[in-house]
Amino acid sequence: MKKLLNTWIQRHFSDPQVIILAFLLILGATTIFFIGDILFPVIAALILAYILDGGVSFLRRKLKIPKVLAVIITFSIFIILLLSVLFILAPLMVRQASQFVLQIPQMMAHGQDLLMQLPNKYPNIISEKHVLELVSSLRLQAADFSQHVVSFSLSSVADVLTFMVYLIMVPLLVFFFLFDKRKMIDWAKKFLPRDRALVSKVWEEVNIKSAGYIRGKFVEILLIWFISLISFLWLGLDYAMLLSFMVGISVLIPYVGAAVVTLPIAVIAYFQWGFDSNFMYVIMAYGVIQFLDGNLLVPFLFSEMVNLHPAAIITAVLLFGGLWGVMGVFFAIPLATLIHAVINAWPSDPLDAVDS
Repeated sequence: MKKLLNTWIQRHFSDPQVIILAFLLILGATTIFFIGDILFPVIAALILAYILDGGVSFLRRKLKIPKVLAVIITFSIFIILLLSVLFILAPLMVRQASQFVLQIPQMMAHGQDLLMQLPNKYPNIISEKHVLELVSSLRLQAADFSQHVVSFSLSSVADVLTFMVYLIMVPLLVFFFLFDKRKMIDWAKKFLPRDRALVSKVWEEVNIKSAGYIRGKFVEILLIWFISLISFLWLGLDYAMLLSFMVGISVLIPYVGAAVVTLPIAVIAYFQWGFDSNFMYVIMAYGVIQFLDGNLLVPFLFSEMVNLHPAAIITAVLLFGGLWGVMGVFFAIPLATLIHAVINAWPSDPLDAVDS
């Protein structure tokens, strides 16, 4: 066993570049795992700057705008969008969410009446005892949900000051990261060995695919959100802003998000109209949006960008989502791309190691 272990170590870690790559991966993972919460403003600013840098590059490359002006234009658009979200969209969605929570007891009562009719309609399939047990379980879950809402509201009040601090710090960091990008990269390179061809190879592949994926996913969320909002408003569906936002965010979880969001859309449409034509129009519109997203928008935005098996994507979403929540879900595919790039670049034999 010891001989096999020594052979494996000599085979995979005898090259200095492999050791450098392994050290950087372990250092990055350890930093995020142990002090990721403390560095959240910095990490969030880096992510936003990474997304916005595409706009800066576009202005400089296509329109020949000087760097300083390109950064100012891009950052100004970002601030306008941020203020719009904070003062227009967020209050509207909070108001709709509050209205929805207030209607939950009424929906529960209506649902209970429907369930109590099942034993009379289908006596051979379901009994009144089973219905009463189901109703009791639903009541307990509704009470538990209400407690979570109250505790979340109280904790949110306690975190208002932290949010305000982040609201000032993160945009400032984004501006500095955009403006001094080259200086910061050159400074970071001073801590890396000059012989880092393997690291550069992995970073080049991850950067190309991840940059396109993150920016493309951001565009996909906005487009699906906007299209869903227009469709739901046109059909007269209640809570259109809240539901369209859920539809937009659902694209973060491939293959699963669309199925999960179908339930609240169907429930609200049913309690608003029942099983009539309006209900069917909403379901059909949602189905068309999902069809266009999967067969038109996603191939256009992500063609040849992420070459991962669907099973690997779902596993990455579950793993990184469980570790880091929503942020883990958003970056599950880029992180899976990183692992894929490392596996591809990792030499199986010292002779296969990348030459500097």
